[in-house]
Amino acid sequence: MNLVLLTPLDLALAALLVLALAALSLPLGLGIGKPLAIAAVRTVVQLLLVGIVLKALFENVNIGWIALMATVMLLVAGREVMARQKRRLLGWWGYGVGSVSMFISTFTIVILVLTVIIHPTPWYEPQYAIPLLGMMLGNTMTGVALALDRLTEGAWQQRAVIEARLMLGQKWTQAIADIRHESMRSGTIPMINAMAAAGVVSLPGMMTGQILAGSPPLEAVKYQILIMFMISSGTGFGTLAAVWVATRRLFDERERLRLERIKSTGR
Repeated sequence: MNLVLLTPLDLALAALLVLALAALSLPLGLGIGKPLAIAAVRTVVQLLLVGIVLKALFENVNIGWIALMATVMLLVAGREVMARQKRRLLGWWGYGVGSVSMFISTFTIVILVLTVIIHPTPWYEPQYAIPLLGMMLGNTMTGVALALDRLTEGAWQQRAVIEARLMLGQKWTQAIADIRHESMRSGTIPMINAMAAAGVVSLPGMMTGQILAGSPPLEAVKYQILIMFMISSGTGFGTLAAVWVATRRLFDERERLRLERIKSTGR
C-alpha cells in the first residue's frame, strides 16, 4: 500500500475550512472566531516544532533527551489542567495536584507497557515512548481537568450543605462524598464513552493513523486496543488520585471546610 504524501497546498485547503467556520461565527456573534484562529495557528506551529524535535530524537536516541521532552509534556499538561478550571486551588496546589496525579498514573503505565508488553530495544525507544506518553497525557489531562473543575465548583455551590453535614457530626469524607463521587464520574465519562463507541461510531486516532500509513488493519486494531486500555486505566487512576488529594485540601486538620483555598478564575 502506497503512502499518499500531503503537500503544503493540501494543508492550506484544509485550513480554509477552519477559516470558513471562523468567518461564519462573526455574523452569528458566537465569539469563537479569534480563539479558533489562534488555536489553528498554535496547532500548526506546535506540531511542526514537535515534528522537528521527534525527527532529532529518532535519529539520536538518548534517554536524557527523551526524559526532558517527557517532562516538558507533563509540565504543559499540568498547566492546561489548571487553566481549564473555573475555580482552582490556590498556590502550588492548583498546579501540583493535577501534575503529580498525571505523573504517577501516566508514567507508571507507559513504562510498564514499554518494558513488559511492547518491550522495544531499547525500552525507551522514542518511536514508541513519546507517542504513547502523548496520548496518555492528553486524555488523562482532560479527565483530571473535568473532575477537578466539577469538584471545586460543586464544593463552592454546595458549601452550606457541606457545613451543615459537618455540624451534624459527619466526617469530612462523608460531608463531601456526593460531590467527590460525581467529580470522579465526570472525569471518567469521556474515556468510557470513547471505549464504548470505538470501532462502531468512530475509528480511534492511532488506528486511523496506522491504517493511513499502510499498517495491516488487524495490527492497527491490536495496538488501538492496547492504547484504549492504557488510556482508560491512566485516566481513571489519575482522576481518582487528583480528586482525593484536592478534596482533602478543601478541609483543614480540624475537618473544617476551607473555601478560601479556592480561587475563582472568572471563566
